[in-house]
Amino acid sequence: MEPGETQRRPWVVGVSGASGTPYAAAVLRGLLAAGESVDLVVSRASRLTLLDETGIAFRDAHWREDLAEWLARGADGKPGAFRVDVSDVRHWAAGDLAAGPSSGSYPVKGMLIVPASTACVAGVALGLSKDLLQRAASVTLKERRPLVVAVRETPLNGQTLRQLVALDEAGAVVLPASPAFYAGATHIQDLVDFVAGRVLDAAGVPHRLYRRWKGELGGGSRGD
Repeated sequence: MEPGETQRRPWVVGVSGASGTPYAAAVLRGLLAAGESVDLVVSRASRLTLLDETGIAFRDAHWREDLAEWLARGADGKPGAFRVDVSDVRHWAAGDLAAGPSSGSYPVKGMLIVPASTACVAGVALGLSKDLLQRAASVTLKERRPLVVAVRETPLNGQTLRQLVALDEAGAVVLPASPAFYAGATHIQDLVDFVAGRVLDAAGVPHRLYRRWKGELGGGSRGD
């Protein structure tokens, strides 16, 4: 690094194969809107989910164009709903175990896994590191950096619950993708943005994705 140059310290965002790619898109938009840098890892399984939920094929060779199209799409599938600058996103292939986030010496602020499948939860809890997403999460834990795991599955069996407890004990924030309704949601995007906002809250990233509770009953229904 040259003298006077500011070192880039991104958030690693891992997208696993659970349903919920609109949650990931909303978190990514929120990070970029807050001026944060992003290192993105899209698992192989999540690409199938993304294709199924949006019709977008995420390709390593054309990831920037595919990402821009994905982030521009609303939770209802409408294209062009958002305008997003993806110039401060760096993409790492899920199979690249020599990538930057696979090492603790690579400077990052922390990691957000959105959505997190139960297979991803198990892999991280057990330290399997079978792909870059799991390896980056293991590195985040060992380096005592913030790790937010937005698990998206229901119902949860005992084995997964024990693995989530293990992640909590290791220092991760376990954040189920559970939308709330007190914020006056009137559209599917509002529900998605609530979960994304809670993920950003856990990471300490400022945003304006949802109306916060002010201690007044009926505040959301009044639209104030």
